[in-house]
Amino acid sequence: MKAELISVGTELLLGEIVDTNASWIASRLPRIGLDIYHKSVVGDNLERVVDTIERALSRSDVVIMTGGLGPTEDDLTREAIAEALGEEMFVDPDMERALRAFFAARGVDFAESNVKQAKLIPSASALANPRGTAPGWFVEKNRAEGDRYIIAMPGVPAEMYRMWENEVAPRLREMTSEVLITRVLKTAAVSEAKIDEMLSPLLKSTNPSVGIYAKIDGVHARIGAKAANEEEARALIAPVEEKARRILGAAVWGADDETLEAVVGKMLRERGQTVATMESCTGGLLSSAITDVDGSSDYFKGGYVAYTAELKIALGVNRAIIDEHGVISSETAGEMARAAREVLSADYGVGVTGVVGSDSVEGKPPGTIHIAIHDGERAESITYTYNQGRVVNKRRAVNTSLFLLRRTLLAAGS
Repeated sequence: MKAELISVGTELLLGEIVDTNASWIASRLPRIGLDIYHKSVVGDNLERVVDTIERALSRSDVVIMTGGLGPTEDDLTREAIAEALGEEMFVDPDMERALRAFFAARGVDFAESNVKQAKLIPSASALANPRGTAPGWFVEKNRAEGDRYIIAMPGVPAEMYRMWENEVAPRLREMTSEVLITRVLKTAAVSEAKIDEMLSPLLKSTNPSVGIYAKIDGVHARIGAKAANEEEARALIAPVEEKARRILGAAVWGADDETLEAVVGKMLRERGQTVATMESCTGGLLSSAITDVDGSSDYFKGGYVAYTAELKIALGVNRAIIDEHGVISSETAGEMARAAREVLSADYGVGVTGVVGSDSVEGKPPGTIHIAIHDGERAESITYTYNQGRVVNKRRAVNTSLFLLRRTLLAAGS
């Protein structure tokens, strides 16, 4: 079955709010056997929303909408669906009673405009929304093109997530005959072209299929398989994943939803070891990433954001090193790693310095990054220049720091 997504809201159209709902839903459609070929964003205009729905119904079996279910005049999703299908809306008395009770239980005055959230059309059934006031719609309609389904959910992510998982996905899964399951292997320190070359014997496979994608945290190898159910799909994926892991070896650092900071944290915890950081150009983002992981206090001693040369020196960085090589240098990064490790009594220190802004510093161009790991005996460093703007430069430096720490841990053994 073919699915199509429609996001409703002028704030989405103008970029005032990022449409995270569409990407979240799209990532879950293959798991329940739905193919997606089209996504649309439309503003709060009745005529345009109706036109978008009609176009979607002409080419897709399932139309999934988010947004426009609120009580205000510019919430037009219900009206648009009714007009597109030629049906009249009516107030469902049970829904209205439940809605009034929702407000009364919270001691909030009930504005009569809320009654529109209790409306249905004959071909729609309500989808429960215990996290908010706007029920969703599940519409079933037989048209000239065949059976069509429209699912309308609130735009508030917390409400939409719960409605999808509990009310929508189980119902849609019963309507499909196969699922698409994916397994993503995440790699580091190998180029996209090289990964493609290494996995070329597997790329000709159709089920499972294998695709290569460059991401901010490395190159991902995505293995996807279609089958009647998840168990059969995973059985198809397993031997291909085994071959891919054998080919890629230590380049694979994680899979699926695993993050680099969590993987590195797990390695430290299993070894009973600790890490400390001193960073300048990343402004504390490395420490923030490390501490995004539950239980990071087991292995993270702490970190310094030493943005000036004076603070670096005050924290133990050798002034002579900075005077000779400059702040933006692999030598200074190594000194920062050593100082962080020693001051905080950690097993490993990480030092990061570089140019993330738009201007050159010490004659070094934007995107120049120096990272070092100190293990108590020596510093291992890496230098690169890759300028994609301040925010991306900082995130890339964090990921590269974690890649280098992982490589150091692997070299040290368990």
